[in-house]
Amino acid sequence: MTSKADEALGYEQARDELIEVVRRLEAGGTTLEESLALWERGEELAKVCRRWLEGARARLDAALAQEDEADAETKGREAAADGE
Repeated sequence: MTSKADEALGYEQARDELIEVVRRLEAGGTTLEESLALWERGEELAKVCRRWLEGARARLDAALAQEDEADAETKGREAAADGE
């Protein structure tokens, strides 16, 4: 479960911390317990990043849909004007 503190993280903050977690895991030299804690933290940070990216994608999709709708309305008006 993601904590309230994690939910307040911005994308860049979560990404940077995730990069550090991965770097520490790849470097090795940690105990099994430390490695597991790092892995779990990495999973939580990845979820935060994923939520930010999904939110950004939804906003872009909505903006593009709105633009497509406006274009269709403009073409409809132009076609109606040409038919008059």
